[in-house]
Amino acid sequence: MGRRSGVLEFAVLGLLHDAPMHGYELRKRLNILLGALRALSYGTLYPCLKSLVAQGFLVEDNPDVEYVPATALNGKRSKIVYRLSPEGKQRFEELLADSGPDAWEDERFGVHFAFFGQTDRAVRMRVLEGRRSRLEERLERMRNSLARARERFDDYTVELQRHGLESVEREVRWLNELIETERANRTGRTGPAAAGPHQTSDGRGQETGSPDPSGPPYDRPGRSAQER
Repeated sequence: MGRRSGVLEFAVLGLLHDAPMHGYELRKRLNILLGALRALSYGTLYPCLKSLVAQGFLVEDNPDVEYVPATALNGKRSKIVYRLSPEGKQRFEELLADSGPDAWEDERFGVHFAFFGQTDRAVRMRVLEGRRSRLEERLERMRNSLARARERFDDYTVELQRHGLESVEREVRWLNELIETERANRTGRTGPAAAGPHQTSDGRGQETGSPDPSGPPYDRPGRSAQER
């Protein structure tokens, strides 16, 4: 399974872990979770759903109803409702427990973070620290690249690289605060919402634990299934 399809599988199982949904509602929730720049079409989602059904992770509550994607002309929506099977719940728990290098990558980290409220604290810590380590390596490369760019490229190219560098630096600071809050909250509380505001690089107040607006569309940690 490719990395992108693995991220989609994780997101689908996580959303259906909260409640069964039909394909139209699931697609809307996925687009919110994954972000508008990675909006999903039915042509992407439907094969994933069928694959998860074939693997026994999902159950179709109305399998005899023909799938008809909604269009402006027919106004129809799929009447098939998808829910997790016991095997699907177990698979989701396995994905939640994964704290290896794949969980530190951009898309996988964003989805994993969205389900941090259901993730064991020790796993959250390993994922956060791994993500920070991965970004610190990226920062080193970007700083070296920026130093070379100042000698070889025009001011606009240099500014573009500097903007990317600052975005990564902001995420590292955000991760540092999340990690500090996780270490302080050893009483079983989930999420860093109680840590209070911090200052962003432009001097504005920002709630600790809230992702930088220019970064990936992560969900707030500690949110309940009903809030999501």
